[in-house]
Amino acid sequence: MISMKKKVIVNTTVIVVFLALAVACFTFLSKPKNNSQADQTDNWTKIKQEKLITIGLDDTFVPMGFRDSAGKLEGFDVDLANKVFANLGIKVKWQPIDWSMKETELNTGNIDAIWNGYTKTPDRAKKVAFSQVYHKVALSVVVKKTAGVNKFSDMTGKTLGVQTSSSGESVLNDEPKVLKQYIKNQKPVEYDTVDKAFTDLNANRIDGLLVDEDYARYYISHQADPSQYKVLTGSFPVTEDVVGFRKGDKQLRQAVNKELNKLRADGYIQSLEDKWFAKN
Repeated sequence: MISMKKKVIVNTTVIVVFLALAVACFTFLSKPKNNSQADQTDNWTKIKQEKLITIGLDDTFVPMGFRDSAGKLEGFDVDLANKVFANLGIKVKWQPIDWSMKETELNTGNIDAIWNGYTKTPDRAKKVAFSQVYHKVALSVVVKKTAGVNKFSDMTGKTLGVQTSSSGESVLNDEPKVLKQYIKNQKPVEYDTVDKAFTDLNANRIDGLLVDEDYARYYISHQADPSQYKVLTGSFPVTEDVVGFRKGDKQLRQAVNKELNKLRADGYIQSLEDKWFAKN
């Protein structure tokens, strides 16, 4: 038989283990959801000391950030971000990312900012902090003139392409009566990059492509025969481009906003808009 002393030891051990498990469970459940340590840390001092910041982008997104024929990154956002951080004495390391994972890349600390035609939306505001708005653009549908599409309702039963996790996809779903109600199966064909969608548009595998008007006009202007395309704008709200930061990086956000104000006041941002968007 088990002695009374042994029973007491066994029972005490069980109680201690139970309490330890309860404390561990409580601690786990008490942790904030969806907030990593990187998300809450202010990294501005570290960035200034290292004189380096890592910015994530989709490097196929013309004319915001893309590679030229020699493989060098260029574009409106590349020029603007490089100028902002040059003024702050910081070098930019550009990091191509999977655009559908951009907020995860940011909040896990793999990148320090998202700067690549990144549109301000309520859903994104739950995950990141925004800079001030530095550029506004309309959403458009690009079609080939042979498709016989002159307005959004003409997309009835036709196939629409859109980039996965893009602002265009969000607005398409948020405003279904503007365009989504007309397209085939009321569901777009999704692409990880817009250039792949344009390839399918040229091959007549899709009938239209929902994309920022800046992208549409720049891309069309660089085609062999720009006259074969048409850009349609409906009643979608104008989208606003911002820089995405971790919520903890308040000083970094303030520093960028201050530089954006200076570059707007001295005409630099306007000069970039003339360079990359005017009559493209």
